[in-house]
Amino acid sequence: MVINNMQENMEKYRGFLKDDLRLKMDFSQTDQNLGVQMPPVEKPFSKESKRIKLPEPEEWQNIRDLDVISAIKSRKSRRKYLDKPIRLDELSFILWATHGVRKRLGAVTLRNVPSAGNRHAIETYLCILNVSSLEPGVYRYLPLEHELLIEYLEDDIVEFIERIGHATLGQFFIGTAATVFVWVAIPYRMEWRYGIAAHKVMAIDAGHICQNLYIACEAIGAGTCAIAAYNQQLMDSLVGVDGKEEFAIYLAPVGKV
Repeated sequence: MVINNMQENMEKYRGFLKDDLRLKMDFSQTDQNLGVQMPPVEKPFSKESKRIKLPEPEEWQNIRDLDVISAIKSRKSRRKYLDKPIRLDELSFILWATHGVRKRLGAVTLRNVPSAGNRHAIETYLCILNVSSLEPGVYRYLPLEHELLIEYLEDDIVEFIERIGHATLGQFFIGTAATVFVWVAIPYRMEWRYGIAAHKVMAIDAGHICQNLYIACEAIGAGTCAIAAYNQQLMDSLVGVDGKEEFAIYLAPVGKV
């Protein structure tokens, strides 16, 4: 009986990978087609929030100009990191590579990663542990401004590392990284256009972002490892999202190797 139920559930959840919903739903009833105002392409923030300007591309130093073949051949998941900080310009580079804005076209943006319908429903949060000139804590990347917004600072870094380890189901190697990328989905940003067909493509978008991170890490002598196993409630609490309208869907530590 247990085996049969497992088989039934596996077949049921395989449906998430298919595109059958596109043929079944009435796209005329999505909020976009009903004339509802488009949600913002960046999570709003208070203008009084403390923000840190990131170095622009012309200010980056010692970022290796790797050819595509070399970058792809050397890309791999890395779980051991040196006790060495990442520089702020290096962090700026990998944020630009994973979510940077190339051009603004009115209310939408063209970025360095593709996104279904150009909706970019994923926000980047960072658990900063060892980045030059940044205090430990949780930050959010603002792609339109190319800035970091401080969500909160952490006085006890040992406790912070322990919280990260528990939130990732005991994968404590993650706490030896210089920073941890936590990608948070804001589903309505994609649902506005695609309704119930939005969720598969958000997961695909997360894969685009993470692969760019892998490649970009090769240019700064760093490594990363995609992480999809975590405690949802603990991870959402760690970065300060509500778990309903926005929640963590993917993460990756980054450290020097």
